[in-house]
Amino acid sequence: MFGIKAKYAKEFFFFPDICIMCTLFLVSFGFLIPSLTSLRPWITFVAGMAAYSAAEYFTHRFLFHIKTPKNPFFLKLIKQLHYDHHSNPNDLHLLFLPVWYSLPNIAITGVAAYFISSSLVITNAFIAGVIIFLLFYEWKHYIAHSPVQPVSSLGRWMKKVHLWHHFKNENYWYGVTNPVYDWALGTFEDHKNVELSQTARDLEQRGK
Repeated sequence: MFGIKAKYAKEFFFFPDICIMCTLFLVSFGFLIPSLTSLRPWITFVAGMAAYSAAEYFTHRFLFHIKTPKNPFFLKLIKQLHYDHHSNPNDLHLLFLPVWYSLPNIAITGVAAYFISSSLVITNAFIAGVIIFLLFYEWKHYIAHSPVQPVSSLGRWMKKVHLWHHFKNENYWYGVTNPVYDWALGTFEDHKNVELSQTARDLEQRGK
C-alpha cells in the first residue's frame, strides 16, 4: 500500500506544472517566514486560501464550463483548460492547470493585493495562501482521478461527488475540495435525482 501511495505521490509532485508551483510556494513562503511572528500575515495567508477556494468554484462553473466559443482561438484555449479533460479525465496533461494559465493569474492577484495593501509582506502572504490552496486543489483533483482511495470518509465522498460531475451530469458538483459553494448556490443535488447528461464527456457539443 505504501509503495502504491509513494508511486502516485511521485507522479504528482514531479509533474512539471506541479513542480513549478511547489517551487514558487516554497520561495514565497521562505520570504514570508521572518514575518510570521505577526498575526496579520497569518490572517492574510488564510484569506489567500479562502480566495482560491472561492475561485475554484466560480472559475470551474463560469469559465471552464462556458458555452462553446465560436472563435477558434478561444475554443482551443478552453479545450486545453477543461473541455478535453472531460473527454479524457485521467490524462495527466489535461488534469492539471497549466502554468501558462496559473502564473498570469497569480501575477494579477499579486498586483491587486499590493494595490489594496501597499505592503510586499501582505501581498506575499496572500499569494502564498493562494498557491498552497491551488496545490491542495490539484492534489484533491489528482486523487479523484487516480486509483488511490482517500483515507478520510470526507475525502472518499468528495472523490465520488467529483466523479458524478464527470460521468453523471456536468451541470452539478463543481467543487473539488469542498461542497460549500455547491450547497450555497444550488448546484448540489443527490445524484439519484439528476438525469444522465449526454454531454458530460463532450462539453464542446453542448448547445449544438
